[in-house]
Amino acid sequence: MFDEKKLWKDRASGRMKDLGRYLRYIFNGHLVIVLLFLVGTAAFYYQKWIETLSTDFPAELFLAVIIGFFVTYSPVYNFLLEADRVFLLPLEDKLKGYFLRSGIVSFVFQGYILLMVLAILMPIYAHVNNNSFSPFIPFLVVLLIAKGWNLAVTWKTHYYIESSVQRWDIVVRFFLNAVFSYLLFKQANLIHLLIIALIMGFYYYSFLARTKKMSLKWDQLIDHEEKRMASFYRLANMFTDVPKLKDTVKRRIWLDLFISRIPFSQEKTYLYLFSRTFLRSSDYLGLFLRLTVIGALGIYFISFGLGQILLSSLFLYLTGFQLLPLWNHHQNKLWVDIYPVAQKYKTASFYFLLMIILTIQAVIFALFIMIKGEIFISLLALLAGLGFSYIFVYFYGKNRLKA
Repeated sequence: MFDEKKLWKDRASGRMKDLGRYLRYIFNGHLVIVLLFLVGTAAFYYQKWIETLSTDFPAELFLAVIIGFFVTYSPVYNFLLEADRVFLLPLEDKLKGYFLRSGIVSFVFQGYILLMVLAILMPIYAHVNNNSFSPFIPFLVVLLIAKGWNLAVTWKTHYYIESSVQRWDIVVRFFLNAVFSYLLFKQANLIHLLIIALIMGFYYYSFLARTKKMSLKWDQLIDHEEKRMASFYRLANMFTDVPKLKDTVKRRIWLDLFISRIPFSQEKTYLYLFSRTFLRSSDYLGLFLRLTVIGALGIYFISFGLGQILLSSLFLYLTGFQLLPLWNHHQNKLWVDIYPVAQKYKTASFYFLLMIILTIQAVIFALFIMIKGEIFISLLALLAGLGFSYIFVYFYGKNRLKA
């Protein structure tokens, strides 16, 4: 006898255990210290920035755009697996309770995130509106209702095989959520809010009516779930080996310019391999770009020199630490082990590439400080960044990898 309650309980508990196991590796001791430093620094400058805002600042519009994004992004975590394409597909009619529980879990998790985002943004609203935090609870309750509506609509889009339906749905829902949030923060007339709410209700009803005779598109559900988990596994893989992670490769032909400069020689074999891996495999390049952009913006908006230098070194550490798994990226590939290349060339190539990457990042950080006209501080930041990169690569990295 099929028991959908037991199935959901097993799947959900298994997923939570899986996430918890890898989160312990991610939030290790030194990373927690780094995060606390980042959060403290961000909170300090965030408060300073709020104090500079005038009463004419469009706080309602600013909040509406950001909140609109978080309310619109509403995936349903369904805990489905690849084999379910075959074994659960015939039981779709018996899985209504399974998917309802998945929707509730998704609502609770995303509702908590929405609570945190609103709490972070509320000081802006309070500053512009005479330090009034009193609407926080009503705002949160209404936005949670809107989040539930978004989850329900998102689920209905999985009855369509056309990906264009989902893309347009995101656009329409973001517009509706942003307008509704703006009117809510503006504390507009209740009639205006009810009109938008009626439009949102009709929008959901149109999906409900059109999907009554449709069936769920299991391929989409499973693919979306696998992509979400793959993103988490890629993050966890920066801290420990993740056997479940599937390699992804993207052909970036516009970056061949850098690869073509590597000499065609035996001792440069691993330099070519690691460089190709960094530019094409998994999310190494994306991670470097994201941390560089975030770090550069943070350094640009920090007003005192020591803070800029410290933040520069901090982001160099985060980048270097999360690129260390590149060393083991090919450890399970037999053909790499039969290269007629000495081990010393492998280690030298890896450290050289890591040093080049961190040097490029240090130069970018220094340039952003120089743009502000702080030439002396930018030179100090560059020297500190280069020195930190060298110590990280040839001392910390070497000890970490035991190479």
